[in-house]
Amino acid sequence: MTTKKSSEEAAVAESSSDQKKKKTLVTGVLTEVRVLTESSDEARELYNQSRFGTIADNGRVELSLLEGLYLMERGRLVIKSEAGRILNSDGYLRKAKKEEPNFWIRYCVFRDMRNRGYIIKTALKFGADFRVYDRGVKPGEDHARWIVYPVHEASVFTWHEFSAKNRVAHSTKKRLLMGIVDAEGDVTYYEIRWMRP
Repeated sequence: MTTKKSSEEAAVAESSSDQKKKKTLVTGVLTEVRVLTESSDEARELYNQSRFGTIADNGRVELSLLEGLYLMERGRLVIKSEAGRILNSDGYLRKAKKEEPNFWIRYCVFRDMRNRGYIIKTALKFGADFRVYDRGVKPGEDHARWIVYPVHEASVFTWHEFSAKNRVAHSTKKRLLMGIVDAEGDVTYYEIRWMRP
């Protein structure tokens, strides 16, 4: 009988431990080009721990469309329309693709980098899609290591376009990564550098 009781206690303790590990869902509202979360400690924790979004003056976290989908897929975020309807990932994806035609290619790279443990942020001011920080480095603590251009495997660049991307990376003292997305959504990275013979 002692064995049976201790195994039941172990099951209850394990269940309790699992509940503590589960994160509280954060609620957000999809606007045209971003997701605005509720003003809560859980929402701000998304920023504090993993640097998702930016914290607004009102305590809400402003997430990009990419961050919104990623957190939705990870079970951390419930996203509603402005009318108050809960969106599923398909509905969200349709709306995001209307705002950003290259959304899926960019999302494949964003998701892959995040799954690998990197913090990835927009790099529009550098003339690129993303800037990526080494593992363990948070924006503001150090500079990004790479700028990343997501492209579909069937994309074609002229030498001039390719050179311009490399020049941007070189002038910002970052390494250039091309994230090549195949038909299955898998990503292969190529790092490109200037070389002097």
